[in-house]
Amino acid sequence: MKFTTPATRNPIDQLKVVGKPTARIDGACKTTGTATYTYEHHAAAPNAAYGCIVGAGIAKGRIESIDLAQAKAAPGVLGIVTADNAGKLGVGKFYIARALAGPDVDHYHQAVAIVVAETFEQARAAAQLVRVQYVRTKGSFSLKDGKDNVPVPAPAQRASMDTSAGDFDAAFAAAPVKLDQTYTTPDHGHAMMEPHATIASWKGDQLTLWNAIQLISWGRRDLALTLGIPQEKIRIVAPYIGGGFGGKGSVASDAVLAALAARMIGRPVKVALQRHLMFNNTSHRPATIQRVRLGATKDGKLTAIGHESWSGNLGTLPERATIPTRLLYAGANRMTRLRVAHLDLPEGNAMRAPGETPGLMALEVAMDELAEKLGIDPVRLRIMNDTQVDPEDPKRPFSTRQLVQCLETGAARFGWDKRSSKPATRREGHWLIGIGMAAGIRGGRAMKSAARVRLDAKGYLTVETDMTDIGTGTYTILAQTAAEMLGLRLENVTVLLGDSAYPESAGSGGQFGAASSTAGVYAACVKLREMVASRLQMVGTDLEFVGGRVRAGGASKPLLDAVSGGDLVAEDVMEIGDLGKHYAQQTFASHFVEVAVHAGTGEIRVRRMLAVCAAGRIINPLAARSQIIGGMTMGVGAALMEDLVVDKQVGFFVNHDLAGYEVPVHADIPEQDVIFLDDLDPTVGPLKAKGVGELGISGAPAAVANAVYNATGIRVREYPITLDKLLAQLPRVA
Repeated sequence: MKFTTPATRNPIDQLKVVGKPTARIDGACKTTGTATYTYEHHAAAPNAAYGCIVGAGIAKGRIESIDLAQAKAAPGVLGIVTADNAGKLGVGKFYIARALAGPDVDHYHQAVAIVVAETFEQARAAAQLVRVQYVRTKGSFSLKDGKDNVPVPAPAQRASMDTSAGDFDAAFAAAPVKLDQTYTTPDHGHAMMEPHATIASWKGDQLTLWNAIQLISWGRRDLALTLGIPQEKIRIVAPYIGGGFGGKGSVASDAVLAALAARMIGRPVKVALQRHLMFNNTSHRPATIQRVRLGATKDGKLTAIGHESWSGNLGTLPERATIPTRLLYAGANRMTRLRVAHLDLPEGNAMRAPGETPGLMALEVAMDELAEKLGIDPVRLRIMNDTQVDPEDPKRPFSTRQLVQCLETGAARFGWDKRSSKPATRREGHWLIGIGMAAGIRGGRAMKSAARVRLDAKGYLTVETDMTDIGTGTYTILAQTAAEMLGLRLENVTVLLGDSAYPESAGSGGQFGAASSTAGVYAACVKLREMVASRLQMVGTDLEFVGGRVRAGGASKPLLDAVSGGDLVAEDVMEIGDLGKHYAQQTFASHFVEVAVHAGTGEIRVRRMLAVCAAGRIINPLAARSQIIGGMTMGVGAALMEDLVVDKQVGFFVNHDLAGYEVPVHADIPEQDVIFLDDLDPTVGPLKAKGVGELGISGAPAAVANAVYNATGIRVREYPITLDKLLAQLPRVA
């Protein structure tokens, strides 16, 4: 099926199942511990050995020698893979770091070996006996130091990194009111609950991986490129994933080395990355240095918008922090610029809302600073500069854009009118109270996705697609989609996910998973409906599937009559056309936050949070709310805590565990409120839905930062906002 024109009324619009708050159908197995995560597929690999990865002890240089004698002689050791016996390895397209060092070392904790033994304890003990001699060379580990020496990209690459419209320099110079500030965000780690893990098993030249991965098709492609084998020889299974946030987008070192080790010893091999290895061995969100320049008339109209961002990476792709600036506000004269410094740190790559998260941490603070200069309310300033067309391409309208409604609804719900416009003036005892807000934007597109559906003689429908559920509620929304299309109760639908043997979906990532995978299920169900109608000889433009019956032309027959002669199976793929070129497809939010800052200690407590979201049709409001509050929680972490600290002498992330890398816990998170506006987007897909998985974090950190400023009068432009950055300037305690 091809989606080339905006959706009109269709079976989803019955809304008997879709759109209802629905408990997750996989919730019981997850809460009772019966959901099988990657490392727990014991029955699939009953004779599995265990692998333990040895990470490089330097950040830049080469391996001079590896002494494996003691490790090989250790109890239970079955084999050791290094670059010397691994064969020629390539790299993938999504993660571009080499999985195995040798002879060159690209970053700290890059794998230099994997030791395989009968038990995990034996593998871990033997791994500590591997002796590696390095020749260390000088590396580059500081974005601040490397920023001014970043080369100008080649013209072909620059086209995607630099944008301009009008004459920014002239407009900024002539603007009556100007803001020119620099903001920094640190490196962030994904810190998902489930570690990167793989079980690898070979049968002849066929490789099966049970792998914690978000996008199975990307994983097959990238593993094939890395190992130099046909993609058709690889099967990946991932029914449950314990969080990913972009860090499990494709295969990482655990998958590559488990596959190599299993081939070496002729047995399945299980590998789970140790927590301390995950931070330096896998990818992370790279740090940024961002310069934002805004020019405005005295009445608040933006006349010049400039945003430049520098980030560091192992490869050549920047953190696209300027993306939200290109779309969020009107302004005739615009300029954005991205630059990337080559740093000898672990790979910088996608992390929840890449681009929007750090970009809005700068832009939305800059908007508040400009509002103060102008003497205009921050909400009003944003509303004044709203646009219904792409600011870079005025002929391209937004498919739907309810940013103003988000802002107005949020302000009314949160009590914005009670905010003191003068910072550091509201107190409750020794606590300084502040309220802040920010706008949010995140892409809402759909991508090609396929599914297979099977209706059996008992009236049960089975849905199969290689789409994954990374904790987002995919099982449930696909069941809701299929149940709506066939007129079935939700309990009559079984969803099977996460297996490359199933039809290929878009996968989980980029906030495109929900809109894409439901569209694939929709396409398969349309084909199944046609097969049912044909068997029942039901024709008519009023064809309906409701309550287990099929109706058309005044006739009504039981759905089960269509399968009396055997199961019906339909498979189809939803091909997404070019509507995304003609419409700017985005989701929008407003974030409101109240904080209390202790005037004596600088301790920050977040007291209230609200997100108002416009994100297309919400398929399951219960699961969508969970996604938004999860993003808001990560926003608190980004604003106040998260900081992968780089040792700039040695070149590694020092706080590489969940003790040193701080993330919010229950005690840090207050009352959270979420409002979804009615917002159908017919240009994205047949369900008129978009994603919400990353909208909750987009803008939330800036709202926290603006609230801290309103409480204290202290503007911190270097994230995270920690008490040491406040203490010297706090007002005296009365």
